This record gives sequence, C-alpha cells and structure tokens, in this order.
Amino acid sequence: MKKLNIVLATTVVISSLAYGGGDILPPVEEHEEIYVPIEPVHEVVQPVAIPKVVKPIVVPKPVPIPVKPVKNITPLGLYVALGLTTAQYKPNCGCKGTGDIDKTAGIMGRVGYDFNQFVGIEARGIRTNWKSEGGKFKHYGAFLKPMYPVSNAINIYGLAGLAATKTSGRGRQLTDTNGFAWGLGLEYDLGSDYAKDGRYSRIFDGYGDQESGWGLFADYERLLQKSGSPDLDAISAGVTYDF
Repeated sequence: MKKLNIVLATTVVISSLAYGGGDILPPVEEHEEIYVPIEPVHEVVQPVAIPKVVKPIVVPKPVPIPVKPVKNITPLGLYVALGLTTAQYKPNCGCKGTGDIDKTAGIMGRVGYDFNQFVGIEARGIRTNWKSEGGKFKHYGAFLKPMYPVSNAINIYGLAGLAATKTSGRGRQLTDTNGFAWGLGLEYDLGSDYAKDGRYSRIFDGYGDQESGWGLFADYERLLQKSGSPDLDAISAGVTYDF
C-alpha cells in the first residue's frame, strides 16, 4: 500500500510540471550544419626510375705484334757500263806526212764506285777496232769522278785523272804516252724508286742514277792533255748497271 502511494505521488508531480510549462530537461540548441567542400586529394605518383643496366666494357688485351728487326740496306755504290765510242786523232806537230784528222770507232768499258752523291771514282778503257785511214787507239785510265744530281734520274759528272794512250797506223804521228786526261758526262736512271723493307745506310741511294738497275750514259773525254801531243778526243754512249 505504501509503494502505491509513492507511485501516485510521483505521477501527480510530473503531471503538474508538464502542465505548468516547465521543462524537465534543459533545451537543446539546434546548430546549423556547415558543410565545407573538401577538394579531392590527387596523389601524385612519382615515376620510379628504373636503373639502367650498364654492361661493363671489356677492353680486349692488345695482341703483341712481333717487332721485325730493321735491317740496314747498304747499296754497293758499284756500277759497270759498256758502250760504243768514236775517237779522232788530230796531229799538231806540223811534221811532214802526218796526214789529216783520223777518225775511228770501237768499244769502251767503265767500272766505278760512287761514295756519295757528289764524289766517285772510275776506271775506263777504250779500244778502237774499226779504223779509218789506218789508225787505231788503245786508252786506259783511272779518274776521280765529281758529280751532281740534277734530278732524281739525271746525274752529271766530270772526270779528272791519269791515262795511258797508244795510237798505231801508217803515215801517222804515233803516240805512246801517259798523262792527264779529263772529261764530262751525263747519266740517266731508267729504274723507278720504290720503298724497300729496311733502312738505308746512305741517304743518296736512288737519287741521280745511284739506285740498283739499268741506266744510260753519254760522255766526252780528252784522252790526253799534254803539250806537244796530238789532239785525242772520244765521244762515247752506252748502258750502265748499278748494283
């Protein structure tokens, strides 16, 4: 019975409060909702650099080339020549019966050695077998040979030395003597220069008819330069071979 009274009393109080406008709970303020636009976030994805695979450079080891020893090329400087010659004999003593100028022809030979492009030595001989008016020549001499290379193929030279000359024939002023002789000449190289496997031991080889091979020559020689002797002259031409 006591519990029932308490319930009724409570109900009456609540009803009174509700009727009188009273609030049991404090009012709740309504708030306006504010919406802030949020931009979408785009995530920037950085490209991932893929490392390049660098292949190592393999440098081949140099193959050793066998070094061929350089050989010295020593040209001999020796040459020989053979040619035809025409010679003349002109007496100058004023003797009776000496006759006129006698001309004759024959062969001549040369053997020489060039020390450099400017100096050489030479031995030569002339013998005429084809006579005119009955005269013949025999001539032998040794000469110093100064020279000068005009071009790669042409060489001019001089001759100065001692020679022995003998003439024979009827009605002539005979000569059998020795003395100073001189001459002038020209050589022409028929060969062509080319590189050789080696090193020359002299710088003038292949210049001015001094390389091995064939060539041509022509020269004049005063066979005897002596007071009181007849004028003895020879013109020769032929081929040369340089070793």
